[in-house]
Amino acid sequence: MQLLYKSRDRHAQRLRDWALARTKAVLRRMAWRVSQASVQMTDVDGPRHGVDKRCQVSLVATDGAPVVVTATARDWRTALNQALGRALEVLRRMFGRTQHARRAERHFIRDERQAASSRSSA
Repeated sequence: MQLLYKSRDRHAQRLRDWALARTKAVLRRMAWRVSQASVQMTDVDGPRHGVDKRCQVSLVATDGAPVVVTATARDWRTALNQALGRALEVLRRMFGRTQHARRAERHFIRDERQAASSRSSA
């Protein structure tokens, strides 16, 4: 998985290593499903204080499906954690549906085979 970090804010640049390590840790179980992850941090209203730290997490799944999640919070760490949590939920929903569909298909095929074998033995 390729990790990218973008920020023009000098305070956010200090968090680069932490943000990349946090992103890698959160996505470690889904890393084989994600080919690229990008974290972008911006300060919405400049040096004024308030809920103005925005973190955008962009993921590219191995099947090419893009996932883009944005979170805004009072500090950088909270914004990143919220964005990563939402991105992980989107990935779980995306890939969970295909897994459940495959399971249902397998159960359907197995049930059909059992029904056919019970008809032939009766």
